[in-house]
Amino acid sequence: MTAIADHGVRANSLVDEFQLGLDAPICLTWELTYACNLSCTHCLSSSGRRDPRELTTAECKIIIDELERMQVFYVNIGGGEPTVRPDFWELLDYAIAHHVGVKFSTNGVKITPAVAARLAATDYVDVQISLDGATREVNDAVRGAGSYDLALRAMQNLADAGMRNFKISVVGTRHNVSQLDDFAAIADRYGAQLRITRLRPSGRGADVWDELHPTSDQQRELYDWLVANGESVLTGDSFFHLAAYGDPLPGLNLCGAGRVVCLIDPVGDVYACPFTIHNDFLAGNVREPGGFAEVWRTSDLFLDLRRPQTGGACASCSAYDSCRGGCMAAKFFTGLPLDGPDPECVKDHGVAALGAADRAAAPRPSLDHSHRTRPTAVPVSIAPRPPAGWTPACNDDPLAGFALS
Repeated sequence: MTAIADHGVRANSLVDEFQLGLDAPICLTWELTYACNLSCTHCLSSSGRRDPRELTTAECKIIIDELERMQVFYVNIGGGEPTVRPDFWELLDYAIAHHVGVKFSTNGVKITPAVAARLAATDYVDVQISLDGATREVNDAVRGAGSYDLALRAMQNLADAGMRNFKISVVGTRHNVSQLDDFAAIADRYGAQLRITRLRPSGRGADVWDELHPTSDQQRELYDWLVANGESVLTGDSFFHLAAYGDPLPGLNLCGAGRVVCLIDPVGDVYACPFTIHNDFLAGNVREPGGFAEVWRTSDLFLDLRRPQTGGACASCSAYDSCRGGCMAAKFFTGLPLDGPDPECVKDHGVAALGAADRAAAPRPSLDHSHRTRPTAVPVSIAPRPPAGWTPACNDDPLAGFALS
């Protein structure tokens, strides 16, 4: 896997290489459906109701074939709640058979003992159980009544089936940052691994970001905790803006949007990342001629994102090489310029920028599939398919085996 073009810049590190974009994403997020049995207040995709234009089973298999040809390391399946899609298990089997690793995020609604046994039979599929509070009170205030017990039931079923190192995925908020040690204890209890991600003002999260995002003191608390525990905790590219405190954190210290990651949504639209569901970041659609590969390699949006960045107002900051201006989505949906500081800039430049911004004029997410009455849960039937055959393991680390060429 190589950089698409060098733009006259010599790539001498992974970050240098990634900035220029790769000829295929290392991994991508694929939201199979907007249907969901919950209505989490911070849902990045405003999920709830199914979109009738969803990709068909046959179209999804064509995409999987394409990902296999492009040698994509793995695909992050999300939603919505992907397991409520009737063909989910069929598509899971198909991806495995075609050497595309699968990591899927779920609230646990369909992780019955039988399904857990099936998943535990292979290392080629990884599971992420969403949990946003180490206590029922904190979690259910965000994810809905009963969701804490639902998640713990799924974890117990996976643990009882012998599945180790499944992931517990936590979105950091001002109500759960103080619970980091408790989350780690829950992960230890079930033989799981903790994954912590940043709250972005995306989807319904745009409505609650001001109330839920960690305070400045909590940002520092989170950074110190990750420095002490980060080798055993996954973060992806969530917290590279915190690197301005000092030492870089484990994970990709760079915005990978359109460079090494992207999003395919349920109707085949391709966005720069899962947190930028807005027409400004729409690169194309997989149903167009050339499919996903054509969008990834030739879209004007992605080519622009891969050009060397000037840094804008942040270029003169001593921490720019560490944080690189922060998260594009966080800036966009809080009404800040893309070449300005991150709203959670640890140097407090974001606080000043937010104070000067017209927050009422901030862009709104382009899509909203929320339940019309925003219920806390919608009953779904559970009808798991029997286990199928399996193929070799997919390493959880998206950079495992990666070599520059």
